[in-house]
Amino acid sequence: MVNRSTSLNTTLILKVVGIVCILSFFVDFVILLLDFSPTNKQAQIVLATALVDRGIVPLVGLGLLFAAYWIDGADSGSDRSTGILKLPALILSSVLGLMFLLIFPLHLNNVRQASAQTVTQISQEAQQAEGQLDNQLSQLQAQLNNDQAKAQLEQLRSQAKAQFTELLKDEQKYKQALENPKLPPEQKELLKKIKANPQELDKFIAQRTNPEEVVNQRRNQVRQRKEDAEKQAKDNAWKSGLRIGVSSLLLSIGYSIIGWTGLKGAGALKGGKRKAPAR
Repeated sequence: MVNRSTSLNTTLILKVVGIVCILSFFVDFVILLLDFSPTNKQAQIVLATALVDRGIVPLVGLGLLFAAYWIDGADSGSDRSTGILKLPALILSSVLGLMFLLIFPLHLNNVRQASAQTVTQISQEAQQAEGQLDNQLSQLQAQLNNDQAKAQLEQLRSQAKAQFTELLKDEQKYKQALENPKLPPEQKELLKKIKANPQELDKFIAQRTNPEEVVNQRRNQVRQRKEDAEKQAKDNAWKSGLRIGVSSLLLSIGYSIIGWTGLKGAGALKGGKRKAPAR
């Protein structure tokens, strides 16, 4: 009697926990659908990712539910367990298996299209930035045709050269600059280079005050940021497609095995149930 009561309590707990797991998944599903836009690729990616990340929850719930029915069947000495939720659970498992199977190719296609769109947007932004740099270069070159602007530029070059020369002549300030942790390593290498060869100072100042050189440096930075952004977008798309795609496929296999095996077994039991011939 005690064992029978314990068995009933165990199966009841398993069924309750299993049903709660399944219902919680569908509650999350309904909430996710509230802000879902079928025509938005990014929304489809977010929905597929959320469903796959939560996909293991109803699988655990179904496992607990069928474990409870198995205990009921073993306890009653019957080869088959009974329950009003068994057939709906098997149908639900088959439907979920089909859903996750469909998510697999759809998610890969959405990720591919979203990645291509992101790369196109990055390229357009880079082209706009380079166009702005070209406009700035044209404006600077037009301004330098003025004698007053040329005089101001020469004055800036003289001031920069005087500051560097003063720093390099003072050994204490030079060592403090090299030991300064806030000074970038590139500038420290530049100071060492100029210290060894003073002619490099004129070359450096000429490059830094030449509009074409400045614009070319910024253009290279824009192109480097473009390459990094494109690489990151492609890497994120590849990782998302691989993780969600493989997980969705595994979930589909798991649900399909549970659903179709259970339905097949139930059909075989019903088909095999025949009346004994009358004597």
